[in-house]
Parts: sequence; structure tokens; C-alpha cells
Amino acid sequence: MSVLIPTSQRRTLDELTDRLDLTIGDGRAKRSGFWIMLVLSGVIAVSGIISNSTATVIGAMIIAPLSTPILGIGLGIVTGRVSLIWRSVALVVAGLVVVVFLGWVVAAILPNTTSILTNPQVTGRTSPTLMDLLAAVATGFAGAIAVCRRDVGDILPGVAIAISLVPPLGVVGVCLGSDAPSLALGAFILFASNVIAMVITAVIVLAIARYTQSDEAAEARAPRRRSTYIILAVALFVVMVPMVGNSLSSLWAQQISEATQQWLSDAGETNAEVTNVKYTGNTVNISVLAPQQLPPTDDLQKTVDDLVPGNPDVQIIHTYGGLITPN
Repeated sequence: MSVLIPTSQRRTLDELTDRLDLTIGDGRAKRSGFWIMLVLSGVIAVSGIISNSTATVIGAMIIAPLSTPILGIGLGIVTGRVSLIWRSVALVVAGLVVVVFLGWVVAAILPNTTSILTNPQVTGRTSPTLMDLLAAVATGFAGAIAVCRRDVGDILPGVAIAISLVPPLGVVGVCLGSDAPSLALGAFILFASNVIAMVITAVIVLAIARYTQSDEAAEARAPRRRSTYIILAVALFVVMVPMVGNSLSSLWAQQISEATQQWLSDAGETNAEVTNVKYTGNTVNISVLAPQQLPPTDDLQKTVDDLVPGNPDVQIIHTYGGLITPN
């Protein structure tokens, strides 16, 4: 524990509470600062998403204050302060509603949002995979350790960028405003997985660091904490299910793309190129750019059946094209 959080750099429980509980000390100023920064970060995030500006979205991540109440949930669980847990949860939920509403309003008033749904800022956040969860867990550990230590507080802006809390909510609002609820659900799963990962890692770090009030109080609150741990475990499992599915779909799409490229090469189509593979439901849509007629698809269908369980139907979208060199 001394290696994780050295005694000389360890924040006291009172310091940690003052940092994570927005009702302690000058609570009014803390809450006003929280809401001002949250609304501004939401506006910046939605603007960056719609304009496809990575730099703008990163700016929204840096000033977003949502990590404070999320870490507050972890502190409330470890110390057994139910009131802190509920206040922190209420702030997270209210912040969620505000940012989603901002995204929905902006998307709803735009004349045409079809192109928005295809820009990388949206598509990159609507199909989270297990790699996103792994990154969230590592980032959660970094954030929890940083908030406990006085000497590494400077890394918190980097943690805010890595955990990405506000941009997924902006994508949820934009997708809802663009009548794309399935994409909105994917972005919400990314946000939920980040929140759950940060709470779990905060609980682990704070428990290891023994941020508890007293042994007697810890003994009395043990059953309540066990129930909370079960809830967190169930929530983690729920968000992992679609993330596992997305991970498998991404893996299968890559394998199908390579198999299709090999199928084209074996047929002598050396100038053909696989431009996209989309695996949805029980159908695989393969986009191919080629100047000539494609070979029979029976061999490709058999290869896909061997790669992917469920024997999905292969549909090839053939785009005619070629390289033209001016004289």
C-alpha cells in the first residue's frame, strides 16, 4: 500500500471528502462550478461531434467535471456513507440528462443530420468493445490513485481525456435527435461502462488504502457494502455482454475481409479491393471495388460459414471502378 500511495503523499480522508463531496465546505460554490463546467463541456462536446473536430472534443473532455461525483460514489461505498452515494449518483444522472438534452436539441434543429451519423466522432463511440472497457479500467485506476496522492494530481486532465465521459453522452443526444436510437444505445453503453469501471476501480483503490472511518463502523456496514459490490458486478456484466458481441463482430469482420481479399486474389482479381465489411445480425455485407465481373460466391460463402458461427448470409456490394492514368 505504501508503494501505491506513499504516506508522505497520501491525502487524508477529510481532504478526499472535501474534494469529492460537493456539499462539504463551500458547497454552493462547488455545485455552481460543477454545473457551469458541465454545461460548457457539453456544448463543446456536441459542437466537436457535429463538426467532426477531435481537438474540440478533447477540450470538452478536459473541462468535464463528471469524474468528481463518480469517484464520490466510490468513496461513499468504501466509507459506508449512503448519503454521499445517493448525492453523487444524482449528480451523475442529472449531468447525463443535461448533456444528452444538449445533443438532442442541436441535432433536432439541424436541417440534415444524415452525414452526422457517419462521421468518426459518432461511429467511433457507438460500438464499444472489450478494449474500451480495458482502457476504462486502467484509466479508472489512474484517476483513483491520482485523487488519493498529492504528487500526481497533474495527471487528472489526462485521465479526463482517457475516460471520455461527456462525448459519449453528446453522441447519445445527437443520435436521438437524428432518430437513430440503436446508435444512441451503443454510445450509452460506452458511457455506462466507463462509469462502472471508474466506480469499481475507485472502490478497490480506496479500500486498499483503507479510507474507512473506523473498524467498528466498517464491521457494521459490511453487509451493505457486499450488496453494493453485487450490484456493481451485475452492472459490469450487463454492459460487458454487448461489448463482447461488438468485439466478436469486429474480429469476424476483419477475418471476413481478409478471406474475401484472398478469394479475389485466387480468382485472378489482383486489382480488386475489399472496401468495407459490415456484420449485422445474420447478414454479412461485403463492399468490393473491382473493375471486372466477380467470381462465383459459393467458395466465399463456404469460407465465411467456417469462420463465423450461425452461417450468416453473404451479400456482396460490387462497385465497378479502376485506376485511370492521364496521358
